[in-house]
Amino acid sequence: MLVMRKYLILIAFLVVAAAHLSSCSQVQGTHAAPPPQSLPIIALNAAPATTYLEYSANVEGTTNVEIRPQVSGYLDKIYVEEGAYVTQGQPLFKINDRPYDEQLNNAQANIIAAKANLEKAAIEVNRLQPLVDNHVISDVQLKAAQAAYDAAKAEVNQTQAASNNAGINLGYTLIKAPVSGYIGRIPFKAGALVGKGEAQPLTIVSDVKSVYAYFGMSENDFLKFTNQFPGKTIDEKIKQLPPVELQLADKSIYASKGKIELMEGQFDRSIGAITFRATFPNAERLLRSGITGKVLIPQANTGLLPVPQTSTYEIQDRIFVFVVGDSSKVVGRQLHIVGKTTDYYLVDKGVQPGDKIVFAGMDRLTDGAVISPQLLSTDSLFKVMPI
Repeated sequence: MLVMRKYLILIAFLVVAAAHLSSCSQVQGTHAAPPPQSLPIIALNAAPATTYLEYSANVEGTTNVEIRPQVSGYLDKIYVEEGAYVTQGQPLFKINDRPYDEQLNNAQANIIAAKANLEKAAIEVNRLQPLVDNHVISDVQLKAAQAAYDAAKAEVNQTQAASNNAGINLGYTLIKAPVSGYIGRIPFKAGALVGKGEAQPLTIVSDVKSVYAYFGMSENDFLKFTNQFPGKTIDEKIKQLPPVELQLADKSIYASKGKIELMEGQFDRSIGAITFRATFPNAERLLRSGITGKVLIPQANTGLLPVPQTSTYEIQDRIFVFVVGDSSKVVGRQLHIVGKTTDYYLVDKGVQPGDKIVFAGMDRLTDGAVISPQLLSTDSLFKVMPI
């Protein structure tokens, strides 16, 4: 009997202990669920915007003249520095002129000798003429003298031409700027032997009062271009194009706008593109030949949705936003981007006007999460959109 009582007391103790543990477990497991995150959202509305077609470009001066020697010889003097501005007719280089000076002296001496021979032949003709007239001698001797005179006269002309040529070559030893512009790289130093056969020019003089930006369009881009801009012919389309901009290598936009003027007549099969040219004024000479950039052709667009870039997130090179749906649940949607400005993506697919998206705090969200949306006014957000 005593054993049975102890056994019942033990069972009761175990039941009470189990009930106590269950009660503690229930108390620990009844934490309240956290409230939804409070996040700012914005409503999307269509707005007129300007997008740009971008094409890589190479900039060249409107005049790029290669300076090459017309005579061979040692380079005696270099009168200019690389990058210097020169005016038309300004001396640039001096080739040693002693051999050409001697050639000119020799040619002038030959002229004197030829003129002496001409005078001697003239005297002989004058001596024989009266003898023939008086039938003292036959006219054969006179004809021979006349032929000698004609030969001497031709020799004078030849020596005069040789002298002129020697004078031209002597003049070529002083190389002057054919146009005003900036001096390019000078690969030769004083004392170098230069001549007509050199692969490299002595330098290049670039006139950069205005510059050309050459850029190419692929066949696909060219077909889009012909469909996007008004005009029956390519010339008409080019004339009606708006002024274009030049984006420099540091992403800055050149202050002056340019105009597309020229297109090649056919595609270059080696690169699969057709070349266009835009002209930009360069009165302050800030642009130089050889720099690179991008030609930006503006396009006016209506009906696009501007989406702040700060409201997007990226997965495997695709751009997404969180759209706020029913019951304040968010769903990720991929955007189709047709252009962008400094701060906005311009979207035509993926979201619709009136959709509300999460403006900030996307790093803490997942699909299906519930938030406490705080609607922001878009008046101040989109006031900087280009029109």
